[in-house]
Amino acid sequence: MASNIRITFLGTGGSMPKPGRSLPAVAVQVDDILNLFDCGEGTQKQFMKSGVSFMSLKNIFISHFHADHFLGLPGLLNSMAFLGRTEDLNIFGPSGASEFIRNAMNLGYGRITYNINVYTVIPGMAFDFGKFFIKSLANDHTVPSITYSLEEKDLVKIDRKKVDSIGFPVYRLEELRKEGSVKIDGKKYKLKDVAEGIKQGRKIVYTGDTRPVSSMPDFASNADVLIHDTTMDSSMEPTVNEYGHTSSRQAAEIARKALVKKLFLFHYSSRYNDLEVLLEDARSVFPESYLSRELLVCDINKPEGIVKMN
Repeated sequence: MASNIRITFLGTGGSMPKPGRSLPAVAVQVDDILNLFDCGEGTQKQFMKSGVSFMSLKNIFISHFHADHFLGLPGLLNSMAFLGRTEDLNIFGPSGASEFIRNAMNLGYGRITYNINVYTVIPGMAFDFGKFFIKSLANDHTVPSITYSLEEKDLVKIDRKKVDSIGFPVYRLEELRKEGSVKIDGKKYKLKDVAEGIKQGRKIVYTGDTRPVSSMPDFASNADVLIHDTTMDSSMEPTVNEYGHTSSRQAAEIARKALVKKLFLFHYSSRYNDLEVLLEDARSVFPESYLSRELLVCDINKPEGIVKMN
């Protein structure tokens, strides 16, 4: 289980930027692993404003290849090369990822001096990053698009009294935690034999652009944070859905059904100068709705309490 998980909203607008509202980009730090979800134009500058170093980026997850979600890549990739990056970078995206990202790497006369691993994500795929998984779900947008879920692994809490009572060797506890069972001198020990319970991992879901998806409440179930497309308010629902997006009211309905702890509204249409109409719309359905704002930082607290093992 990670010690710290922090969300930094770098850009929260949609389609086109406006003063004080950059294009989609969300940084999620899990201890020493920095992840970026989408990379709108100007993301590198937003990193500089935030104080989070883009040089420590390990993984970038692109939800889809509309310009407002990935055109920050060429500048970001070239700046990292200019500053002497040598560490590999992983970039994930939906169908077409290899072509779009290779084109972004080869724009102009710049030269990328480090290795970039590009992964095409088929919806339903999951990736293991040690302390957490990244899971994926197909969106309902106008182009191939993916929702990502960052899910911290559960931690089995060991009860030392149980360990001592059954005489299990302490030096093999990590092996037991990893394998689930260990055989010693012909006797099989199971993890539940020494477990007090489970500390459930934290969960962050980032949708990118999508119409309401019927499977989203299950996918986002019990998330600590759901960052959902809320392009317009409910008075604009026919229009917002036609263009492949979700209203603030519809996102709140999803958050309520999913039993998430917090909903952050995201990907605001540039038509809105005052976002309170979106917030009021969402809170009428789901009170734990909040506005994401440029450079807003959100720390995800460790869970309290333990769930008993079956």
